[in-house]
Amino acid sequence: MYCPKCGTQNIDNVSFCRACGANLSLVPQALTGALPAPRPAEQADLDDRARRRRRRRERQPPSVEKAVKTFFMGVAFIFVALAAKTYAPAGAIWWFWMLIPAFSMIGGGIAEYARVKESQRTPPLAPPAYTPPHIAPGADAGELPPRPASVQYPPASVTENTTQLLDRDR
Repeated sequence: MYCPKCGTQNIDNVSFCRACGANLSLVPQALTGALPAPRPAEQADLDDRARRRRRRRERQPPSVEKAVKTFFMGVAFIFVALAAKTYAPAGAIWWFWMLIPAFSMIGGGIAEYARVKESQRTPPLAPPAYTPPHIAPGADAGELPPRPASVQYPPASVTENTTQLLDRDR
């Protein structure tokens, strides 16, 4: 199978091009004419709503209430895990796995509290604009040193060299 993007030959049934990394998973389906059906409008609407909800949640300012709630939910998970280990019949087997969400929630609460403290901090003052130090110009400032006449420099371009050769031959 050839990559439609760069034209590199790839092994059949490969997902990505070995040269450019283009997605080749739909190429065999396109060649047979059996492309997957587009998603229904309802699914697209659900995806858009979930995306908007996630963006809205990300735009919310950090709050101490959320930090405390998340931290203590993690502590509660630890208590439930220890209680399951002690009192539940099969708790001795699975209690350890409840520590994963517990520590995750504790870390999330601490991170939320750190964001609250960061947002309450006053922004630092902008540094003053840089002004370069004043340097007095020298006696020969802006002048190039004289060129010795005995040294020949190559011409600036091939065209200039060709023109000089043609002028010399006349």
